[in-house]
Amino acid sequence: MRYARAEGAPYSPVYFLSSLGAGGLAVSFFMYLMWMTPHKGQPIPSFSTLLVAAQGGDLFTQAVIALGVLGIANFTILHVRTLVWNLREYFAWKKTPGYQAFLRSNNQSQLTAMPLAFAMSINVGFIVGAVFVPGLWEIAEYLFPAALLAFAVTGYFAIKFFGDFFTRVLTEGGFDCTRNNSFGQLLSAFSLAMVGVGFSAAAAMSHVRLTSAIGFMGSTLFLSAAVILGAIFLVMGFRSMMENSAERETTPTLWIIIPFITVVGIAVYRLNKALEHNFGVEFSAGSAFALLSVLFSVQLVFGLLGYMVMKRFGYFDHFIAGEGRSPGSYALICPGVALFVFANFVINAGLVQIGVIEMFSVAWFVLYLPLVYLQARTIAVYFRLNGKMLGNRPASSSTPLAA
Repeated sequence: MRYARAEGAPYSPVYFLSSLGAGGLAVSFFMYLMWMTPHKGQPIPSFSTLLVAAQGGDLFTQAVIALGVLGIANFTILHVRTLVWNLREYFAWKKTPGYQAFLRSNNQSQLTAMPLAFAMSINVGFIVGAVFVPGLWEIAEYLFPAALLAFAVTGYFAIKFFGDFFTRVLTEGGFDCTRNNSFGQLLSAFSLAMVGVGFSAAAAMSHVRLTSAIGFMGSTLFLSAAVILGAIFLVMGFRSMMENSAERETTPTLWIIIPFITVVGIAVYRLNKALEHNFGVEFSAGSAFALLSVLFSVQLVFGLLGYMVMKRFGYFDHFIAGEGRSPGSYALICPGVALFVFANFVINAGLVQIGVIEMFSVAWFVLYLPLVYLQARTIAVYFRLNGKMLGNRPASSSTPLAA
């Protein structure tokens, strides 16, 4: 299918969330390979470890590898396709008067969805390279500096897009607080956090102390900015919603805190691992479990809160099951992916490591049942949204995600 916006629907940078969601789903399938296949001596599985596991493993291991590989390949292709489509639409939109009006509105910060999607591209590319390219992981130390450079460039654009917005509203004013009745502004903090988690990968996985240190410092820089801005916009959004009520179409932003916490949590976990592996600072299994449990609890609180509000507004009936169309609906995909990914860490890096449950035990499989269901539901919603939003049908609702 050739992607095209619904007839009459204006373009919005929020459409980049379609590419982000596909990339996230590719990462979600990597979790099966990460936690369910052996890769002793390596932080992540690679082509060589998967080949050995597939040839000598049991039927379950072979099925897991097949599922993971096919899922990664399929959603990586979708990620690239929607990213290319977005870039084409974005550069065409920049030539229109609507773009200039956009730059004077609250929604200007939505431009950070672009570096957010590109940061996901780097993560997905790293996974694809490790899984599909023979021998690539064996020269990973030579690739980590290139990855750091790529994240630095992406981080520059994230800062630039947000900086243009932030300096405009601080020097010229014009920020409409009454229309800030959502967590839409957290998108910029999420973008910075995604760059931060990218830096943390090199910090944790490289055995070169200089590379690890650079990754560590880059990660802490972007994570610090993300947490500070996130706290500011969280308070601003809550205040506006309490005063003006939330708007039905923007209620999916209530769930943006879930992927935000996932990337921040994984980054902090990786940074502690970097200190342990390269600099002799102990990071115990109990400390990891405590960290993951606290952050997972916050995700569940916001997940329940957002669900209750969207259910009361009838959001799912109108924008998902019904005929309503809004590019902001793609904001539902990242929370589903993020909760699935982070729960994998809670189970395997948390509960298994402290000895509460055993890998592949009955209890372990029981804990995975709701996660598999969540992943399946997220995939179903993603394809439904693609059919509605990119199927070139007349638009009944096309208001971009308000910020």
